[in-house]
Amino acid sequence: QVQLVESGGGLVQAGGSLRLSCAASERITNTMAWLRQAPGMEREFVSSIDWSAGRITYADSVKGRFTIWRDNAKNTMYLQINSLKSEDTGVYYCAAGSWGPKGPYNYWGQGTQVTVSS
Repeated sequence: QVQLVESGGGLVQAGGSLRLSCAASERITNTMAWLRQAPGMEREFVSSIDWSAGRITYADSVKGRFTIWRDNAKNTMYLQINSLKSEDTGVYYCAAGSWGPKGPYNYWGQGTQVTVSS
């Protein structure tokens, strides 16, 4: 069973930056993704990346501010978040195991909290 562990969340002021990491317990040869869930809201897609990084997808709400990449040698995926807004607050989940850009995913992490203060 693949295990995914997120890290890098925290409390940051609006306009600041964070880098999230997702470490997998073994090689992931298909798509990995970040999703997030704001308080009282459904989980939503943020970004995904395939094995070769040839197909990268972003939600419209994060384009130009978020950057996803992966280091396959380290079994790790990253998400650089810049120009943080209050609406970026939520739990960010790492997911993996999909053959498409937006799921469905077979594996999920426990999530890391991102809180943006105004």
